[in-house]
Amino acid sequence: MSKEVSEEGQTHSHGKDYVDPPPAPLLDLGELKSWSFYRALIAEFIATLLFLYVTVATVIGHKKQTGPCDGVGLLGIAWAFGGMIFVLVYCTAGISGKCLKTLPFTSH
Repeated sequence: MSKEVSEEGQTHSHGKDYVDPPPAPLLDLGELKSWSFYRALIAEFIATLLFLYVTVATVIGHKKQTGPCDGVGLLGIAWAFGGMIFVLVYCTAGISGKCLKTLPFTSH
């Protein structure tokens, strides 16, 4: 623990060397009036539908295969899930406002 000496000569013990910001409200009603909120909501909804469509269609196609070379196999299902997650994060990161600072391939 760090100890700081005040001007009066008394020693104060602080657990942190920074001040926490006040907590953000759980629901900000002003955000419901902004277009960017609805744009992000639409982008996330479309991305989720596209993700479910491609991955479920891949799994259904795997279940209907009759021969060893008719379908994508388990590796194809894994690639479908991984590829769709990559594409959806890449396409919706700039719209929804999430992950903008953490993704190396987006422009700031």
